[in-house]
Amino acid sequence: RGNPGCTLLDLGDGIGCLEFHSKLNIIGADTVTMVQQALDDMHSPFIAFVVSNEAEHFSAGADLAYLLALIQNEEWEDVAAAVAQFQAMNMALQRSARPVVVAPFGMTLGGGCEMTMHAAQVVAHAELYAGLVEAGVGLIPAGGGTKEMALRCDPRQALETIAMGKVSGSAAEAKQLGFLRPGDLVIANRRRLGATAKQAAQLLAASGQEPPAPASLKAPGPSVESTLQLGVLLLREAEKISEHEQKMAYHVIHVLCGGGEPAGAAVPEERLLELERGAFLSLCGEVKTQERIAHML
Repeated sequence: RGNPGCTLLDLGDGIGCLEFHSKLNIIGADTVTMVQQALDDMHSPFIAFVVSNEAEHFSAGADLAYLLALIQNEEWEDVAAAVAQFQAMNMALQRSARPVVVAPFGMTLGGGCEMTMHAAQVVAHAELYAGLVEAGVGLIPAGGGTKEMALRCDPRQALETIAMGKVSGSAAEAKQLGFLRPGDLVIANRRRLGATAKQAAQLLAASGQEPPAPASLKAPGPSVESTLQLGVLLLREAEKISEHEQKMAYHVIHVLCGGGEPAGAAVPEERLLELERGAFLSLCGEVKTQERIAHML
């Protein structure tokens, strides 16, 4: 089955492939719908899935043109729904009983990076330019990306990576930045990427590996949050960052620190996703964010 943004292909041996084919492999409503349908179909013949494509780059991220149109029309409920659906798609990838292997390469930005971070296994090409680049348009990652960085990294490292929109120069650097996990595979031959990803999906399905249990963050605490905010304030006073960048960084810090919970408190991932959505929607209402999105487009 297929639609204008994504097609579900049969790779044989019980493995399905979700292939993007929109302009720049932008992840829009078509892709979200197709992924959800494939994962929800209990009558599907597939035992596992691969997410990849044959384009020059894996994905340039989420559909900013659609987002800006909703914002300009003040359709805030639709903005909230779109963010929630994108989060739900990535959580479905992560929680799927039929394992999902993501095989990224080239530019793997924004929403494409977030999809990669939610895979049961990643098989990446060595030339991987991955990054959570939402800061460039005045937003924070809200497809589960900020949540994953909070769970994977020290809050200071996560803040720097997100607020500076860092992009890896290779798959090895993507591991250092936290976009890939230590156990994710990296291969040098791009032509072998699809076959290796299919093999990884088969092995995962055969192993009977269960999806991961819901995660929680051990809250760093208000003192860490205050320290990070002070660092951002000093950058603003030194005129190293703009007022809007300061505001955006404060939102990132609030999510990374679990919404102000006391040190050591367990913050469920659902709460982190809720904080992500709230920050994203707040920033969508900012004129500076809207101007940045329009400029990027």
